[in-house]
Amino acid sequence: MGGVLTAIGLMSGTSMDGIDIAVVRTDGDSIVDRGPSAGYAYDPQFRERLKQGLEDARSILKREERPGTLADLERDLTLRHALAVRMFLQENNILPDNVDVIGFHGQTVLHRPDQALTVQLGDGELLARETGIDVVYDMRANDMAHGGQGAPLIPAYHAALARGLSKVGEIATPVVFVNIGGISNLTYIGAGEEIVAYDSGPGNTLIDQWVEAHAGIPYDQGGMIASEGGVLRELVDRYLSHPFFSAEKRRSLDRNDFAPPAAGDASPEDGARTLAHVTAAGIVRSARHLPASPATYIVCGGGRLNSVIMSDLRALAEAEGARVLAAEALDLNGDSMEAEAWAYLAVRSRYGLPLTYPGTTGVSCPVSGGRLAAKPGRIAAVS
Repeated sequence: MGGVLTAIGLMSGTSMDGIDIAVVRTDGDSIVDRGPSAGYAYDPQFRERLKQGLEDARSILKREERPGTLADLERDLTLRHALAVRMFLQENNILPDNVDVIGFHGQTVLHRPDQALTVQLGDGELLARETGIDVVYDMRANDMAHGGQGAPLIPAYHAALARGLSKVGEIATPVVFVNIGGISNLTYIGAGEEIVAYDSGPGNTLIDQWVEAHAGIPYDQGGMIASEGGVLRELVDRYLSHPFFSAEKRRSLDRNDFAPPAAGDASPEDGARTLAHVTAAGIVRSARHLPASPATYIVCGGGRLNSVIMSDLRALAEAEGARVLAAEALDLNGDSMEAEAWAYLAVRSRYGLPLTYPGTTGVSCPVSGGRLAAKPGRIAAVS
């Protein structure tokens, strides 16, 4: 096992709203010392470019291809991440020389696990040059090369957090971490630290698309629009009858696997309310594929700030004997957890430790991953 490193994690999720940054000091195993975190929003024009990037990426057949706007978009996205890192370091009085590694997620523009194809825009070499810090990036590809779904990757970090919580007896087990980003995913921590993880359904992405199309805003802040609507049961049933929820083999999702309702299907308020319920119900329904019923759900990601999603999730989970807690109730940070995970995973990558497991992505055996881009003046060692 290696020593403790200071790592920065960078996450730009499927909601495409900005860059989350967090510092973690860790040995990539049991030591996790969480530091400062911050978020930097994308401007509306750049979000539109990212949406166009999703369209351009549809034609990709090989991971290295960058058709249409994607080459320019990748460079500009990387430079925005570099600027965010510099701002973050300055705001927190951290010198670049005191950071050992950056874990760089990039922006997912295509994810087709059935074709072993995943594309995250992000130039690790450019980021290393711009920041003067080693960068670990492209962490999903090796998992897919070994038969995995390429997602989710955060469970290794969830397991480390769960170990810390269990030591002080704060949670009933089994515990399930729920990340509600653009897509929702679950991490189950069972007896003997058994880890099972998979995507659980749409998170915020359908709600975001719906309110942007019908209210001209990027997301339903706090669930305010949804709170004025009603649940359309027929529309809920249409989503929950999707084969994804009943299939025994769990699979990871692309943000385009589920589409928002047609314009005539609902009013803006009813549509937002119904999609919030679909998010909550999808989580609980997907949890039925776990080895045992959860006792505690710990919720992170932007969706935990939607009061309607959380209210529905609590009601549905309590009906099955489980308790739902927002991450903050356990002194965790629900906004920065994914960025923290990417910092933790970068250190695991540096030490050659597994990032994914058969129970998390379906990979054939526990595998490490990631590519190392050395900062200028340093020769990259093979990890």
